[in-house]
Amino acid sequence: MPVGFRGEVVSLTDLKTNPGRVVKHTAETHRPVLVTRRGRGVAVVQSVADFETAEEERAFMRAVVEGLADLDAGREVSLAEARARLGLK
Repeated sequence: MPVGFRGEVVSLTDLKTNPGRVVKHTAETHRPVLVTRRGRGVAVVQSVADFETAEEERAFMRAVVEGLADLDAGREVSLAEARARLGLK
């Protein structure tokens, strides 16, 4: 199992046998399911809503990291200048 994985683990055979149960489980628990083949992880199943939330969180964190890097590099502007660039009052 991958380091840090927190969720149910099912074999590919079990997923093929009862995919509805796996999908329902991910939607109800909001936890991903690791799909394995021969004991090794090959895929992760998660609900679309949880995937979208995770993607939004990753995008936000990337933006924060980029902003911090800009500050470290001295690339900053005043609030007034930012508003002017964006056409805000």
